[in-house]
Amino acid sequence: MYAHSVLRQAAQQLEQAGVDAPRTDAEWMLMSAWGVSQTDLIIKAHDVVPADVVAKFEAMLSRRINREPLAYILGVKAFWKDEFVVTPAVLVPRPETEHLIEMVLKHRSNRQEGLNIADIGTGSGCIAISLAREYPNALVMACDISDKALAIAKVNAGNLGVTQRMTFLQGDLYQALPVDRQFDVIVSNPPYVSQDEMHDLEAELSFEPRFALTDEASGLTLLDKLLQGAHLYLKDGGLLVLESGLSGMPNTPATLEKLEDYYDLAGNFRGSVFRKKQA
Repeated sequence: MYAHSVLRQAAQQLEQAGVDAPRTDAEWMLMSAWGVSQTDLIIKAHDVVPADVVAKFEAMLSRRINREPLAYILGVKAFWKDEFVVTPAVLVPRPETEHLIEMVLKHRSNRQEGLNIADIGTGSGCIAISLAREYPNALVMACDISDKALAIAKVNAGNLGVTQRMTFLQGDLYQALPVDRQFDVIVSNPPYVSQDEMHDLEAELSFEPRFALTDEASGLTLLDKLLQGAHLYLKDGGLLVLESGLSGMPNTPATLEKLEDYYDLAGNFRGSVFRKKQA
């Protein structure tokens, strides 16, 4: 079968399954199965797809029709300026989370600073590693409660050349951090989806680790813990940058001052930036 026919039929099947971008997803899967670039795929539009490639593509297609996230099928996801390995052990990195990176860069604009940065709930490591690459003199501590997530983050750090400036620690929120260490910047994209919201999420999210999505309550539980404990781990004037969503953000504790809320391109609330007050 010709490549253009394979793509047309696959796109029709994906559309019927309710996939948002059926043609694009079909193209990515065929590129992966065939081992070709986007340009090559255009050139090969009227070529016959080899039988072994068709078999591999159809296996991927079946998974996507079942609404498994494309990133898990491909094994990689683009985030910020790089590509990250992902598996079902970690959340799929999302474009909205890139706004968190932008907030750190806005408030700590000197890229040559020797910052001490902590990422709480690092998952794939996409935030921690992106910041390590943006600040070449920074030391970054990446923490997660999941050892499987940390294993993926370590792979990504190695692939992107920042392992020597990173430390990976397992633990729940601040419990992972050394008690005698304070940071210039703490970032976190914690589970902030409320239990009620979980019923209305897209089918793909059922494949992602639930514990990384929701606190099984209001969506504010872990955000509040991060806010309440931040002063113990931030230097005076240090930044805390948190991502959130529909649940909003808990009240700011007396130990911090809120510098700003930030929003995505559609105008939706995405999180807040805080600063530790001077002692």
